[in-house]
Amino acid sequence: MTIEIPSELNLKAADWGNLHRWERKQLGLALRRCGLTYSEIQNIIPVPTSTLSVWSREVALSQDQLDAIRHRTGPQNFRGIPRDTQWRRRSEILEIRRTARDFANIHLDDARFVGGVVLYWGEGSKTRNHLDVTNTDPAALRYFIAWVRAYLDVNAVFKLGLHLHAGNDEAAAKQYWSTALNLPSVPFGKTYIKSAGTGHRKNQLPHGVCRVRTLRASNHWNTVMEWIEVVAARFGSR
Repeated sequence: MTIEIPSELNLKAADWGNLHRWERKQLGLALRRCGLTYSEIQNIIPVPTSTLSVWSREVALSQDQLDAIRHRTGPQNFRGIPRDTQWRRRSEILEIRRTARDFANIHLDDARFVGGVVLYWGEGSKTRNHLDVTNTDPAALRYFIAWVRAYLDVNAVFKLGLHLHAGNDEAAAKQYWSTALNLPSVPFGKTYIKSAGTGHRKNQLPHGVCRVRTLRASNHWNTVMEWIEVVAARFGSR
């Protein structure tokens, strides 16, 4: 089965040497959206495989296109075909984000919901798939825990982590945070201890700084990032 390439794409390919960098990328993306493999695209435009791979992250091929590629190239040739698990995951994330956006728009008048989003916006980890808040205030961390359980997962599982200064009593700090956060059986990860003489802080916190991490939070992280975008669009410009 041969894919019919639109004439305008063939014309641009013929003018490859005169195209700007962004025009070349757009052409590569357009060819990819046609359902071509990397090898097939490289027969049309002179672009390295590594570049095609980076560009193609922006394109999710349909199942029909993937099936057509396998039919053309045979079961042993998977060059230029994203793994099904990656394709499914991208689709899942798009659906998670869409659902999250709808949910946030419905709850913009819910002060508790918006307050938690703003708390995470300011204090939460932006590292992909990590839903963490680190703070010195137990009240802020209790709010985060209650917010996660109310809006993300009533059965959410947490893990705690401490940042202490040299000389702090680690056992006492763990007992303090377990009690203050009402999480008596939640485990602690490895404690980070700041060596003496590495800073100028005089009022060292006796119980250090605590991080609350939500486990198995990949979907939750994507949800919260979308919530932040909705809240920022609604309130951030005022």
